[in-house]
Amino acid sequence: MPSPRKLGFAVLVLGREGLKAADTRRHKNSPHLRVSLGYLAKVFDYLEEAGITMYRMSSDLAPYCTHPDMPQFHGQIGECEKELAALGARARRQGLRLSLHPSQYIVINGPAPELTRKSILDLEMQAAILDGMGCGPEAVVVIHVGGVYGDRPAARDRWAAAYETLSPAVRRRLVLENDDTSFSAADVLAIHEKTGVPLIFDHQHHCCLNPEGLPAAEAFRRFLRTWPAGVRPKHHFSSPRTQMREVEQRDRKTKKLKTVLLPPLWSGHADYVDPFVFISWLRELRDAEFDVMLEAKVKDLALRRLRDDLARYAPDVAAQFGIAPSAPADEPAEVEVPAEALAAA
Repeated sequence: MPSPRKLGFAVLVLGREGLKAADTRRHKNSPHLRVSLGYLAKVFDYLEEAGITMYRMSSDLAPYCTHPDMPQFHGQIGECEKELAALGARARRQGLRLSLHPSQYIVINGPAPELTRKSILDLEMQAAILDGMGCGPEAVVVIHVGGVYGDRPAARDRWAAAYETLSPAVRRRLVLENDDTSFSAADVLAIHEKTGVPLIFDHQHHCCLNPEGLPAAEAFRRFLRTWPAGVRPKHHFSSPRTQMREVEQRDRKTKKLKTVLLPPLWSGHADYVDPFVFISWLRELRDAEFDVMLEAKVKDLALRRLRDDLARYAPDVAAQFGIAPSAPADEPAEVEVPAEALAAA
């Protein structure tokens, strides 16, 4: 029998006040990976107490580590060799599956070689962090294809060509995700055919961008087969925001700023996960093996609420994650979140 699926969230902790994901001080204050690792140890405390076994770390753990004009920050990973190893050992004891997801500015398919070179430096740094922690092959670095630059096939080909230049250390960690505006599931499957890069299926992105009309479950199963034997695939899931958006616009007549209400963008992530869509999706894939990273705005609070919802409404799906069923009358506890924390998320 496969082990229970893991359920994770990304970066910020909202369920406990005062937890930081990385050292975000400006360069004048000498930020350091060592400080980030201290913050991360406290996050691991929280994850252990909450029974959460999957977590996406901040991509800013080593501040300015690849900045071309600040060589004083370039040696952080080597300087933290012991701390990285110790934290990685702790993650293994907790059964934590870790990952990193560089920002949208990390692009290896651009027509400008310098942007590709700088992006590769960042990927090298993130792979080195996971290697320094002694993480297994399930700890991945997730990126998107990048820009279309007016020619989608050429942009895909540039990504494949850049992938071939990556070091073995990066290629062992790198996985590619479909996105919601430029490169569909079919696009990244085409890149996989050229390169062999494993793929991460993002459910909401597929709903927003699927011009080829690939059925979601069929596309997802094709993604699962791109992963190497013995490494459990991971999957991104989120729900779209349905609220009206408050947007500041300048009045054409008065030239003053005013707040207007606009319809939602379906690419926007909701605060929580729609449990009923999630339940239907997981039932369709009950025979597949994978872990799930939630990309909800309220982070760990969304994960904890989803666990409660699965236990209450779908014990069969809850069992896939090792969650015990709850009585039908149980209601999730109310959680207060500081407004500033929610704004940061």
